[in-house]
Amino acid sequence: MSKISKLAGETALYGLGSIVPRFLNFLLFPLHTRVFNPEDYGVISYLYVFVAFLNIVYTFGMETAYFRFATREGSDPKRVFNIAQTTVVTLSLTLSGLFIIFANPIASSLSIAGKEHYIIWLAIIMAIDGIVALPFARLRLEKKPLKFAFARIVNVLILIGLNIYFFIIADWLVQGEISFDIKRLTDAASQESRYGIEYVFLANLIANGFYILFFIKILASWRPKIDKEIFTAMFKYAYPVMLTGLAGMTNEMFSRWTLEWWLPENFYDEKSSMYAIGVFSAAYKYAVIMSLAIQAFRFAAEPFFFSNAKDKDSPELFARVNHFFVIVTSFILLAVTINIDLLKFLVGGEAYYEGLVTVPILLAGYLFLGVYYNFSVWFKLTDKTYYGTAITVGGAIITIVLNFILIPIWGYVGSSWASLACYFSMAAACYLIGQKHYAIPYNILGGLGYILFAVILIVISNQFSFDNTWVAFGFHSSILIIFLGTAYAQERKNLTNQ
Repeated sequence: MSKISKLAGETALYGLGSIVPRFLNFLLFPLHTRVFNPEDYGVISYLYVFVAFLNIVYTFGMETAYFRFATREGSDPKRVFNIAQTTVVTLSLTLSGLFIIFANPIASSLSIAGKEHYIIWLAIIMAIDGIVALPFARLRLEKKPLKFAFARIVNVLILIGLNIYFFIIADWLVQGEISFDIKRLTDAASQESRYGIEYVFLANLIANGFYILFFIKILASWRPKIDKEIFTAMFKYAYPVMLTGLAGMTNEMFSRWTLEWWLPENFYDEKSSMYAIGVFSAAYKYAVIMSLAIQAFRFAAEPFFFSNAKDKDSPELFARVNHFFVIVTSFILLAVTINIDLLKFLVGGEAYYEGLVTVPILLAGYLFLGVYYNFSVWFKLTDKTYYGTAITVGGAIITIVLNFILIPIWGYVGSSWASLACYFSMAAACYLIGQKHYAIPYNILGGLGYILFAVILIVISNQFSFDNTWVAFGFHSSILIIFLGTAYAQERKNLTNQ
């Protein structure tokens, strides 16, 4: 089996642990957008933006540092794990403790005064996420994707089950009858101020508790360890990764904050900025389809790149990996975009439809983010992670500046263009700088050709509209077959060689 075939297999296995759980979690999206109006859905999305940023601080880049130091020649992986886990656990418990202590003022500052239990529950959720981050990384390093997948999938199944109970079955029990009247569920969730939102967080908290049980053996065998020399080296390696993660999260999530700050009053027919956040967050859910593929690839690719770094043919190998990655993600961009008229029925209520115009732009942005992750292998292998920090901070600056300029003009559509510009710029900068430090013969023109081909097919597809759903499905399928057939004809020789 070739190395690329092996990577593809591992990507599929890790997909069980990343794509399947996130896809299952995606199934909550139709429920939440039916139970909650855009403004309430915006509140949920707004709070989870903070969680996304803080999760990066909690892990502090130690997952990547663990991979790097545990795979070094002569290293003791168990000792490295203990040191990294000690760092993450200490940081997680300290930060969550502070959030719990200051829950009241934090809730007030976020305009959810009287709902300090939201903050407490989210603090515990983040602590658990931090504590199990290294055990998950250990499964990846030890190439145990099935155990990894099992834990992720069970967690999400618990989460889905609790959401169904809280928002559907509980209503049946209260009303004394089984009903699928969504309007009644929406009215129940809207009683009092933001009533019902807390059950989203409570379900998350209970589901996360499963992780502690799953990793109880690893956590019990962990021994807190402090080694000044190793810790210092890991810290120097990890903190740029953490800063890069924060800057990257700025690129992905910052628009959810800036819509609250920079969206002109009454921009959307006298609707609130939280309403706009809810609509835009719903549109972002469709871009998750691309994000899922990228995440599964990253889980498999990061250890793959490190383990093959010493191979004399590794530059050519990494180039081929990126080329096939671009083909697959270009297909996803095409497939989701031309079928958006069918996929839109996943979202609850026509109020959310107006944001779907941003989906193709967001998908293209994620595509270039995935390319950036491939290009970033050079600074990870040469221990020059500060370049990654600089590039991602540059991307964050582009995100902030363009959001500031475009939101008052185009609203959340401006935010989506800012995202695409950011990720494209990051990929371009990483490639240009990387070629000077760790030359890899990427097929840039070939990759751009596939992306352009997908865009052309999207433009052609948009020139036709069909009243019959099956006719539309058949036409869109033929477009996808054209792309796949062209890609196969073009890459047949390479596929045969692999």
